[in-house]
Amino acid sequence: MIRVASYNIRKALGTDRRRKPERILDVLAEVNADIVAIQEADRRFGQRKSAIPVNMIAEASHFKTVALDTREHSIGWHGNAILIRDQLSVLDADILEIPSLEPRGAVLADIRTPSGDVRIIGMHLDLSGLRRRQQIRAILQQVKARRTALPTILMGDCNEWSRHGGSLTEFSGHQSAPTAPSFHSRRPVARLDRIFTCDAFDVLQAGTHHSLKARFASDHLPVWADVSLR
Repeated sequence: MIRVASYNIRKALGTDRRRKPERILDVLAEVNADIVAIQEADRRFGQRKSAIPVNMIAEASHFKTVALDTREHSIGWHGNAILIRDQLSVLDADILEIPSLEPRGAVLADIRTPSGDVRIIGMHLDLSGLRRRQQIRAILQQVKARRTALPTILMGDCNEWSRHGGSLTEFSGHQSAPTAPSFHSRRPVARLDRIFTCDAFDVLQAGTHHSLKARFASDHLPVWADVSLR
């Protein structure tokens, strides 16, 4: 079994307007995932440093960052980053270019796990429905064009308020993990954060993580899924 999760950390700025990256790590410890896709992982201006200091990730969590060819002090691409448990290893990592008007992006990592090699896509999609459709198509086309095919999980903040329709129809052929609403963290009403898997996986269980710390750490709650390779 592999536990994956997705979390929009809002640059570690909590709902109490306090920037406390240690709270994000505390919430991730509660979720206890093996692989996490992070959105809004970096500060937007200046050097775009990681919202969670890299040394804090190494010293206060069981995670390491997937290295991307980006800015020196950043762990992501347009805020998209992937964290993996220390015992796992990275086979390959890449940036996926998607059409955007806003600072949006997607990242890819091929991860070796005890269950087998898997491909992880982390993404943060546009506020515009038309643009979201274009972005999903671009992501899926780039994944299909990879030289090596691997069992694939796509997850992130899809910014889609429709429960099943809208831009989510572009993920036809993928199963959506049955997570609950994740936004707003104080009173969740929308399933903006999603996890999609290809048919190489069985989704054993899935959910949205609620805790006192998660209510304050970000305006999104993390979503998670336990999956197994068939």
